[in-house]
Amino acid sequence: MNIDIIEKLLILPGILLGFSFHEYAHAQVAVWLGDDTPRLQGRLSLSPQSHIDPVGFIFILLAGFGWAKPVQINPMNFKNPKRDDILVSLAGPIMNLTIALFFIVLMKILSSISVSFLPQKLYPTIMDIFNYTVWINVVLFVFNLIPIPPLDGSHIFFGLLGLKDKPIYHEISTKGNFILILLIITDAIDKIIGPPISAVYTLLLNLFFL
Repeated sequence: MNIDIIEKLLILPGILLGFSFHEYAHAQVAVWLGDDTPRLQGRLSLSPQSHIDPVGFIFILLAGFGWAKPVQINPMNFKNPKRDDILVSLAGPIMNLTIALFFIVLMKILSSISVSFLPQKLYPTIMDIFNYTVWINVVLFVFNLIPIPPLDGSHIFFGLLGLKDKPIYHEISTKGNFILILLIITDAIDKIIGPPISAVYTLLLNLFFL
């Protein structure tokens, strides 16, 4: 089997978990804060089927970048629209960081106990899957904090500055996807988020002596 195909199979669980839990976190926090839109649209589910965009999923496997179905919310249903929009936006990246931490802990446990009950070839495969899951979720954590619409970071950044209702935000929003595509195809995105991704990933490994 082609090594590239094997690698894609190993990263598949991390992608499905990362995308599904990220969007579920947005949906759940929005509902907690008073907006039932995600519930009405069937997004209060951890099933990948509820959150995976087929085209975005194919893109991430073939091109290394992709997207899930964004959770739709109505900020007017929130008691405090500005604050609650920021909280909903934070929920996705925080969920990705939580997943990364969870799988780091699993890796530490597996590396610390006897795994003689596992077939010899299965142990490194499981560790590879866990490691890829950590890496992918760190990538999603950092990437989604970029303050360019429609990413979560734009809601957080412009929300904290009180600029979401200003013309500058709407102007950037109309060009956001174009800016992101340009950053990706020119590889500028790697220079921007590569160092923080490596820093967070290394920090997590060092925290658990892995």
